[in-house]
Amino acid sequence: MTRKIQMVFIISTFIALLMGCGATGEANSSNSQENGNDLEAVEKNEEEYGVVEIENEDRTLVFTEVPQRAVTLNQHVTEVFLALGLEEYLVGTAYLDDEVLPEFKDTYEKIPVLSDQYPSQEVFLEEEPDFAYAGWTSAFNEDNIGTVEQLEKFGVNAYLHESSSIIGPGIEDIYQDIRNISEIFNVVERGEKLINEMKTELVNIEETIPKDEETVRVFVFDSGDTAPFTSGQNFLNSIIMMAGATNIFNDIDSNWGEVSWEEVVERDPEVIVIVDYGETTAEDKRKQLLNHPALTDVTAIKEEHFIIMPLSVAAEGVRVPSALDILVDGLYE
Repeated sequence: MTRKIQMVFIISTFIALLMGCGATGEANSSNSQENGNDLEAVEKNEEEYGVVEIENEDRTLVFTEVPQRAVTLNQHVTEVFLALGLEEYLVGTAYLDDEVLPEFKDTYEKIPVLSDQYPSQEVFLEEEPDFAYAGWTSAFNEDNIGTVEQLEKFGVNAYLHESSSIIGPGIEDIYQDIRNISEIFNVVERGEKLINEMKTELVNIEETIPKDEETVRVFVFDSGDTAPFTSGQNFLNSIIMMAGATNIFNDIDSNWGEVSWEEVVERDPEVIVIVDYGETTAEDKRKQLLNHPALTDVTAIKEEHFIIMPLSVAAEGVRVPSALDILVDGLYE
């Protein structure tokens, strides 16, 4: 190789190396920019979440980030959680009253069931949860997963579905629970979409209610042998009114209460709503009422006019339209 050719080769190699370094630099610059954008996106999401404060049962729950390990307790709140598309955060669930809604079945089956009813505190804490969402106050006591104060010491924010615990809840209270959970998990738009869908369904059902019918007297039978346990000011009372009927025990000052069979006879219901749950079947309850000697002259008994309402529908969750639909069908059949 001549000296001239060697010189050309060296210069060409040097230029190629410079170009390669330039390309590498551009690639590194591009990668740095992408990583920077990703970091900015994360920081932006964190900034968007900020500090979320939720008033719940005379307590203020404070969140600085979305909870990552949630456990739902009671079917109606589990269904709220799934309806909001939050299954990725669920590390456990408990206390199903009956079959979960068909549209949630596949998703639900992938979530660990911690207990048929309430899990013990030990079982609950094994999942290392940072958020507990209960439908009924009974979940948060020492015999079950623990009080809210105890759970706070374990780093668990405990949210109680308020529409299931306040006296005289209305539909708006259920919507507020949905909004609260939506805000905690940073899915506000999903929450509003769900609420609007429920509102639309309710309006469509209300349009089918006869306008000129006389108000029907309704007795809600939950359970009880020597004395019936019935609905007072709870959600069913609101739904019964929405359906154009009257709950005969709407003067009870609590959501649920025990009354006497004599009072039932005196108020003479025309329709009996049987709440279906637990080991005693709805048919067993129906037979109990039909065979009760004190109820022989009650209109609903003579006409055998019963409406079966699953507890999963009677609770304050996403099945509000189903509850109204069942009542309207049963009242005006």
